[in-house]
Amino acid sequence: MKDSVYKEMRKSLGLTRADVCERAILLGKPLQPERLERIENNKFPITPEEVLILSEIYNEPTLWNCYCTRECPIGKDYVRPIQVKDLAQIVLEMLSSLNSVKKSRERLIEITADGVISDDELKDFIFIQNELSHISDTVQTLQAWVDKMLADGKINLQKYNELKKD
Repeated sequence: MKDSVYKEMRKSLGLTRADVCERAILLGKPLQPERLERIENNKFPITPEEVLILSEIYNEPTLWNCYCTRECPIGKDYVRPIQVKDLAQIVLEMLSSLNSVKKSRERLIEITADGVISDDELKDFIFIQNELSHISDTVQTLQAWVDKMLADGKINLQKYNELKKD
């Protein structure tokens, strides 16, 4: 049986289960070694709170996306997997999608003005819907990138939080 993403991540960081549990205690979020073993070996489902704990310990903000797309009953249907990308690629994809939607704006108004999507409008509507979904995915990818930079100390967390409050 293939190792779970949680076990793979722990191993890739060279941590033991005891190391992980000690770090969880330091965070004020205790996690028992037996529980971690069951999670890693797919014997017991992980909770969202545990995903967040492991995400913090492993310094891997994208772990929530793995959980949401693979294990959460709601997320499986509504959250799409994100891929880790560099900032330039994220921005270029976002700009491309925004340009595409901008070009389709008038058509979207035409399609939705009467509150009904007819058969002859459906193809264009689905195209626009897919472009909007791509924008949403790119926003999630950008947020994951920001979270990773914050976790790595490459963005000033205190300043970020100050400015985010505004």
